[in-house]
Parts: sequence; C-alpha cells; structure tokens
Amino acid sequence: MKINSNFKLRHIAGETIIINQGTPDADLTRIISLNASARFLWNEFSGKEFSVDEISYLLAKTYHIPVQQARQDATAWVSSLKKCNVIID
Repeated sequence: MKINSNFKLRHIAGETIIINQGTPDADLTRIISLNASARFLWNEFSGKEFSVDEISYLLAKTYHIPVQQARQDATAWVSSLKKCNVIID
C-alpha cells in the first residue's frame, strides 16, 4: 500500500492537516488532522510502498513500545486513512 499522491500535508494555525490536491471534485468539508506520531509516519512513508509490519516495526523502535501495541496503532493509522482514500492498496 502507499499514500495517495493527491494528498499533501499542510501546516495551518498550528495544526498539521491533509488536503486533497489535484482532485477537482474532492469533498472539502472534511478535514484530516494528524498528531505528531501520525505526521512522523506520513513523513517516513510518503512516496514509498509499505506494509503494516513495516509501520509497526518503526513505531516500536522509535517510541519504545511493545510490538503488539505498535501493530494496533499501525493498523488504526492505516484504517483511518484508508477510509478517506488517503492510503491506497
């Protein structure tokens, strides 16, 4: 899977948000805001193919958390962004 290249990170009013750039009929009524760890993952995997296992490994290594917790967090991150078509298979 990978991050849809139509979506870009922007920093607005102290928040990091994702905007859909390049899709004329995009629904602009929804704002996707990222916390620090979600922004970290975005920056690490933007423009690359990745898997939940790779995300889990990076989270566990970076934040010194158990692998099981990292996998749950990775799965939640992927799931929430897939719902908005930000991550594509």
